[in-house]
Amino acid sequence: MQHLPETISHCVQQNRKAQKLFYEHYYGYCLKVVFRYIYHYDKAVDVVNDGFVKVFCNLHKFRSADPDITEHLLMGWMRRIMINTAVDYLRKNQFLPEIGEIAEDVWQPEDRGPLPDQALLYKELVQEIKKLPPGYRVVFNMYVIDGLTHQEIATQLGISVGTSKSNLSKARGILQDILKKNDREAIVCNL
Repeated sequence: MQHLPETISHCVQQNRKAQKLFYEHYYGYCLKVVFRYIYHYDKAVDVVNDGFVKVFCNLHKFRSADPDITEHLLMGWMRRIMINTAVDYLRKNQFLPEIGEIAEDVWQPEDRGPLPDQALLYKELVQEIKKLPPGYRVVFNMYVIDGLTHQEIATQLGISVGTSKSNLSKARGILQDILKKNDREAIVCNL
């Protein structure tokens, strides 16, 4: 986004035009983050909008000394707010799974996609992540995809560090078993 520092300044001053521009520019990114946690489109949109309210209420606290990395820092800051808002929603609804269609690319890193020879495995893995029990899936996403520590996860979810580690271990175990099973089936099919 061009002129990001000025746009942020105008947003802090409650300039509605600047806020609309900011919202429209980062909406897709934030929706993608929230979709990793909440699969129902309408509910995810509500969570994103709640997240943007928090972003605009706290934008005056955002600081970046280096203009070259301001957008990178801002996106990380907003990602954390969106994750927290999604987790709050899930916690409020007792981690009930949200059923709905979800695109495979929401787990894809922002800067690169899977290599062509890994695309099939990647799609299979994403499908299996979607099937994990909600508690395991949330911890898996927060630790593996979003890079939070077990302490941060425990604090946000209101669980112990041991429970976070256990849920991650169980999620990985489920995924490993599925991948091993799929690998054995592929070998049998190729014979």
